[in-house]
Amino acid sequence: MDTQFKDTDIVLVKEDLGKNLYRKKTYYTLVIEQDVLANTKDEADKKFGEAGINHSNINAEITDEVNGVTTYMVDANYTDGASTEYLGKVSYTDDEYAEEMGDVEIDRYAEEQLKTPYTAGEGI
Repeated sequence: MDTQFKDTDIVLVKEDLGKNLYRKKTYYTLVIEQDVLANTKDEADKKFGEAGINHSNINAEITDEVNGVTTYMVDANYTDGASTEYLGKVSYTDDEYAEEMGDVEIDRYAEEQLKTPYTAGEGI
């Protein structure tokens, strides 16, 4: 009967005789909040769907390995997302030369207007 356990990165030495091997799985909640400029909420949702988390960066480097603790596995899974939220419209600043100078800002009080072939940007 083979009793060897090889499913760990801990290096065993003779001085470890009699010690017990433990593993603990801990779940963390990771929140990513991103912004995007788009003409419509649907376009924004499409862009958000193409972005998100770079799973190649979810690895043992995000963990602290101290006191003999080694990382066995790191994973990230999508569980839930909030609705896309309108934050404001890119508008000229409140300056008489803003249009001439190209000075723009996000106006969070501007009404969301969707530019579609049917509305020509005249409102939702």
